[in-house]
Amino acid sequence: MTEELMPDPAVQVAGAQEIAPDLVVIPNHRVQLVPNIGVIGGTQAVLVVETGIGTANAEQVLAFASEVAKGRRLYLTTTHFHPEHAFGAQAFAGHATYLVNRAQDDDLKAKGPQYLEMFRGLGGSIARRLDGVRLPTPDVVYDDGYDLDLGGRVVRLRPTGRGHTTGDQVVEVPDAGVLFTGDLAETGQFAIFPWFPPYDTDVSGVRWLAVLDRLAAAGPRVVVPGHGDLGGPQVLAEVRDYLRELRDETWRRRDSAMGEDGIVTEVRALLIERHPEWVGRDWIERGVGCLCTEHAA
Repeated sequence: MTEELMPDPAVQVAGAQEIAPDLVVIPNHRVQLVPNIGVIGGTQAVLVVETGIGTANAEQVLAFASEVAKGRRLYLTTTHFHPEHAFGAQAFAGHATYLVNRAQDDDLKAKGPQYLEMFRGLGGSIARRLDGVRLPTPDVVYDDGYDLDLGGRVVRLRPTGRGHTTGDQVVEVPDAGVLFTGDLAETGQFAIFPWFPPYDTDVSGVRWLAVLDRLAAAGPRVVVPGHGDLGGPQVLAEVRDYLRELRDETWRRRDSAMGEDGIVTEVRALLIERHPEWVGRDWIERGVGCLCTEHAA
């Protein structure tokens, strides 16, 4: 989508929805580069999941979460390092404790500067949103998992291993049956493959599928995807099924010695025919490029 057609990636806190007691989601309303944002409360503390892109968005989220918290301690976490999810965290400094998994912290340090430059290069409203942004430094970095006690409610932060990025993290709220997936799942669009060789080639379609198998097996009641409408466990199944389609159609052609350009043309046409209502069609080509380099685990 061109800059002229791309809407301002503004978080709309006025649309917040309570999906369980003391658990609110600020939906993205299907606006590009706006994530679904969570505000999860316990008796002693409140956890915010995602910041939105840039400090102005994050300041709105912080103000909203502070109003919800009513004096309770604030925490922040992000599902992965991409700009619309984490590049507003500086607004929370001094107000909330920022926790992430180690692989995400590594991504922030190694890739954050290039992603900041790349997204600023998109111009217009996106560049304005990133004006003055500094890459965040987490306060707490964990390794295998982190159980955050909010008081009467424990939230589980779990790294999933390489998939959409190397540092993906899901956020589980067991008492409510809610799972925040970040960009491991979206609804109403083709899966986002950040396949940008030689700059970033860490996304893995094969490992992503394995992650979704594990998440689907847990059977969450409500899935909050990185982008798109909330849903039930079928959200995970639908993304998994699409990734299988993309893998199988790509590998069938690759293994018959078809060139990558031809694979992209055929697979893109086929998947658009199967999912004509989905947006983000450019991600099909990125996914084909990724899967052309991969083999069965």
